[in-house]
Amino acid sequence: MTVLSRSTGLRLVLPVVLGTLLNAVNSSMIAVALVDIQREFHAGAEVVWLVSGLYLATAVAQPTMGRLADRFGARRVFCWGLVIVMAAAIGAPFAPGLGWLVAARVLLGIGTSAAYPSGISLIRRGIGGEATGALGAISAAGQVAVALGPPLGGLLVLLAGWRSIFWVNLPIAALSMILVLLWIPRDRPRQSTSVGLDPLGILLFAAAMVGLLVFLLEFQWLFLATFVVLAAVLLWWELRVSRPFIDVRMLWANRALSRTYTRVAVTYVVFYTIFYGVPQWLEQGRLLSSAEAGFVVLPIAGMGIVATVVATRHPRLPLLVIGSFGLLVGSLALLLIGASTPVVLLVLVSAILGIPNGFNSLGNQTAMYAAAPAEQVGTASGLYRTSQYIGANLAAALVGLGLGDHATDSGLHVLAVVISVISAGLLATAVFRPTARLRRMRPRQG
Repeated sequence: MTVLSRSTGLRLVLPVVLGTLLNAVNSSMIAVALVDIQREFHAGAEVVWLVSGLYLATAVAQPTMGRLADRFGARRVFCWGLVIVMAAAIGAPFAPGLGWLVAARVLLGIGTSAAYPSGISLIRRGIGGEATGALGAISAAGQVAVALGPPLGGLLVLLAGWRSIFWVNLPIAALSMILVLLWIPRDRPRQSTSVGLDPLGILLFAAAMVGLLVFLLEFQWLFLATFVVLAAVLLWWELRVSRPFIDVRMLWANRALSRTYTRVAVTYVVFYTIFYGVPQWLEQGRLLSSAEAGFVVLPIAGMGIVATVVATRHPRLPLLVIGSFGLLVGSLALLLIGASTPVVLLVLVSAILGIPNGFNSLGNQTAMYAAAPAEQVGTASGLYRTSQYIGANLAAALVGLGLGDHATDSGLHVLAVVISVISAGLLATAVFRPTARLRRMRPRQG
């Protein structure tokens, strides 16, 4: 951090990191509570909407919250998001039925969506151009939450039941809000009048995203057609309104930012294919227990944290080249394993698969931060997260097609071939596109 002292920088970054943790925590802990929730509400497969509902809400709400942060002030939106999180966390344990619980998860998705885009806006305002340390802290904290979410959630469910995974939001959100109110200055008055909201654009974007993500989850072609129509209407509207929600002209002119969003989506197709597909194969193909499978995949998150620390300390490295090469090596390694592979080798492959995550996460965040116009950094950060969740849902669909109802060696190898090809493409673009040379990029000022 070149602009602020270490103590002042910590006062800015710590509450932002705590706020951004909430989305990852709520995404990962629910996995170990689904069976208990399903049993209590006598539910069937529809319990999956506890996961999908939060993803849908997050994909839509991230850029919306970013736009609100640009319009009304990042500190204000950050705090209101925490209020929504606490309200949902208090109400969810008392849900009388599964539908109400899904609604609470959607509300959690909306509330947790405020932290990242408004937090990035606060960092841009407080730190300025060089924010590698802050972005690295956010990336590392998210990977810690992904790694510790399932075991923490499992312990909470075991000791206090599934309702406890919602209560855990309260101390994190409360501490984050207290630190924001104490340490981060109030929003500048100019932020309240500088950006229009474009409510129709927000509505069209939300409806189009719901159509796309439901199609990816359910494979019903009606939703794909709905997405195409709504996306066309959205494009038509955003090209005509004076203050568009999605600045299509800016995205067309700012190719570095557009390429970053595309790259993020494609990178997370590979990451989540590994994250979803490997544990399923370990349990069904390799016949490990869920606890053993969790142990085997733990190095994916663990090595991601180590890689993030290394990337943060050496930001002048070609982060995306290293990350893409690591993805290619890890994807090819999946072709070499099977039902008879010793567990120690599976752990080694898992560690290899985790190394690229830190480099890719920090590299892509840095590229977005550098390419986003200063006055639209909230919206740009929100769209970054939306790209991530589009990749996650594409990965879920790919895993479903590749592994089917029961994962086998051949199904895993099909996935390995697909993500190896994708990783090779990512490596080629990282080498030959300007985003591979992040050290030469400076944040756009508008």
